[in-house]
Amino acid sequence: MMLDLGPFSDEKFDPKRWINSACQARHPQDSLEKHLVDLEMKLQMTSEEIAASLEEQSAAALLRVPRATRDIVRVRDDAVSLRHSVSGILQKLKKAEGSSAESIAALAKVDTVKQRMEAAYETLQDAAGLTQLSSTVEDVFASGDLPRAADTLANMRHCLSAVGEVAEFANVRKQLEVLEDRLDNMVQPRLTDALSNRKVEVAQDLRGILIRIGRFKSLELQYTKVHMKPIKKLWEDFDSKQRANKMANDKNETERFSSSTNVQQSVRTVSLSSWLPSFYDELLLYLEQEWKWCMLAFPDDYKSLVPKLLIETMAAVGASFVSRINFATGDVVPETKAFSKGLLDILSGDMPKAIKIQPKHLEALIELHNITGIFARNIQHLFSESDLRVLMDTMKAVYLPYELFKQKYGQLERAILSNQISGVDLRGAVARGVGAQGVELSETVRRMEESIPQVIVVLEAAVERCISFTGGSEADELILALDDIMLQYISSLQETLKSLRAVCGVDFAGEGGLKKEMGLDKKEATQSARKVETTSNEEEWSIVQGALQILTVADCLTSRSSVFEAYLRATLARLGTSLSVAVFGSILDQNQSHLVNDEGNGERSFVSRAAFDVAAIRLIDAPEKARKLFNLLDQLKDPRFHALPRASQRVAAFADTVNELVYDVLISKVRQRLHDVSRLPVWSSVEEQSAFHLPTFSSYPQPYVTSIGEYLLTLPQQLEPLAEGISSGDTSNDEAQFFATEWMFKVAEGATALFMEQLRGIQYMTDRGAQQLSVDIEYLSNVLSALSMPVPAVLATFLTCFSTPRDQLKDLLKSDSANQLDLPTANLVCKMRRVSLD
Repeated sequence: MMLDLGPFSDEKFDPKRWINSACQARHPQDSLEKHLVDLEMKLQMTSEEIAASLEEQSAAALLRVPRATRDIVRVRDDAVSLRHSVSGILQKLKKAEGSSAESIAALAKVDTVKQRMEAAYETLQDAAGLTQLSSTVEDVFASGDLPRAADTLANMRHCLSAVGEVAEFANVRKQLEVLEDRLDNMVQPRLTDALSNRKVEVAQDLRGILIRIGRFKSLELQYTKVHMKPIKKLWEDFDSKQRANKMANDKNETERFSSSTNVQQSVRTVSLSSWLPSFYDELLLYLEQEWKWCMLAFPDDYKSLVPKLLIETMAAVGASFVSRINFATGDVVPETKAFSKGLLDILSGDMPKAIKIQPKHLEALIELHNITGIFARNIQHLFSESDLRVLMDTMKAVYLPYELFKQKYGQLERAILSNQISGVDLRGAVARGVGAQGVELSETVRRMEESIPQVIVVLEAAVERCISFTGGSEADELILALDDIMLQYISSLQETLKSLRAVCGVDFAGEGGLKKEMGLDKKEATQSARKVETTSNEEEWSIVQGALQILTVADCLTSRSSVFEAYLRATLARLGTSLSVAVFGSILDQNQSHLVNDEGNGERSFVSRAAFDVAAIRLIDAPEKARKLFNLLDQLKDPRFHALPRASQRVAAFADTVNELVYDVLISKVRQRLHDVSRLPVWSSVEEQSAFHLPTFSSYPQPYVTSIGEYLLTLPQQLEPLAEGISSGDTSNDEAQFFATEWMFKVAEGATALFMEQLRGIQYMTDRGAQQLSVDIEYLSNVLSALSMPVPAVLATFLTCFSTPRDQLKDLLKSDSANQLDLPTANLVCKMRRVSLD
């Protein structure tokens, strides 16, 4: 059995663990005692071997110590000797340094003079060569050897740069420029032929000539000029088809009038949306062929030559492209198609005012933009090897025809939304005859409630259009438009609410509201009250029920606008993140384009994605707009920020107006019944003399207070449908019940306050009137208790003071129970009943 001594050298060696491990490694048939004995024997033998080896090695080391000591002494003597030798050498070098420094300085001056003389000699040679070249250049041109002529001009350019600004060679410099233009003109016809007929070698030689004379720009211009012609022909094919179709249409019209049968097949006009994909396909195929040919002919320049061709082509057809897009957007709507006009014409006011911008106009524009987007992605893939700046310039050129429309996007979207909101059916309520107000109110409320989801859908569609067309780069204009349109819509709702007040018969009832605005005097208010009194009880309740439904309108508007604003914030937040990555990623990659070229395809793919984002391209070229947009998107991170600030405030104001109207409607019947209660003759009536002992007052409450009580007790039944309608939505049933109870308490409190206001207006109260009024107050108190409402202390004081006999009233105020009374109210009752407290 071999022993592994490695574990014994470990600092964390554990003897017990080692023994247990050795025991576990024994053969199953060996006994444990025998295994331990063998293990002990091996350890002992190994230790003896180690001890013997250590003793042997120690003895050998002791024998080597004297020899090592002698070697150390010898090395030390050699080091001392070497130190003395080096010291002597250093002293000699110091002495030589003083004399050699002067020699080196002199040699440096001589070398400078030599270099100047050589430069002068070379300059003289260049001057002589320049003179010779200038005299022989015409012969070179006469020979027709263009490469030799290019070399000659390049040498002349080199000599001129060496000579510098010497007056004697000013004429030569002008001559060189003329000669370079001359050679350039000689190259152009041959270059045109080589490019047109795909002559690779000839094109390469001519490129070399232009490069030699510094005229690479001429190569770009000529290449673009030659290849733009077939592309323009593809572009003009659309006009050709349009003219052909127009002639065919005119011919059909002529045949239709001349023929006895009117059955003729009409020829449809070619639409831009159906023609543009085929144009892009042919253009892409042409560019792919040019890309492959240029890779062979101009391997150093194809990455910029072909994109330059596309950029110049889009610039050349840009005005025509914009015009075609404009007409294409007008063709989708019959009104604008009849005038052969488009979006830009409507915006400029060059159209009748009756013709408005419709969503179809912008949808047609987005369709064309999407078609261009497909072409742009293909171009991005084709030009993926080009420099990032070149690729971005190319993408910008491809989308250039849409730039004018994007700049006017805010006006377009605002006009579309305004027209759509104006088309929403929000007719105000019209005052009808008795019996029809409830129906009119219900229909108006229904139109209001149905209009809210319609408007929200319209606004959401606007957000989608903004993302689809501008990529979000016009999000700031969109927000302004949405805010203004929401204000327009809510203003329409407010106007409708004003018309509802007349239908509900509460023009005069608004506490501090319409009453002040309309300036109704007491006589007009009385006439309005009498008019309302003619309304039947059934119609009164239909008006109440219709008014309660207005609360659902306010609730729907509040919830829907809140949800839409949350949707808008989430959309803009995602947009801000994507735009930030695209814009700043593109800027970073432009600054580090050398890293992109050196580090492989991984980073190249990211750069291409960033550069392709059309919104990012627009924002990179418009830093001020980008800063404004990103500041707005950054504010969205604050939960307190409102994307539609003015609309949010107006929604809250609308809800308050609705609550005021509903309260006025619910309290109007109470207001009618309590009208002039303080002037009822019963309060000042005197007890009639009779031979019989009869009650001096009615033991029943008067009709005005019983009608109020019945109304308040019936009100929960009217609020129940409202609670059910609210609970069927997102609100819980408990919250809906609380909402209904809150309104019931609000009306009951208002009725109590109006009643107490009338009581305070009573000037004189007899005992008979006091007893009758105490019955009325007790009835109303019982109604409040039935509604689970506490009886106000003022009303309880009125009840106590009026139910107390006049001769006991003074003692009541002086008793201990007076602490439970409202003293100002008690004093007022004493004044009414002519009780002196002195």
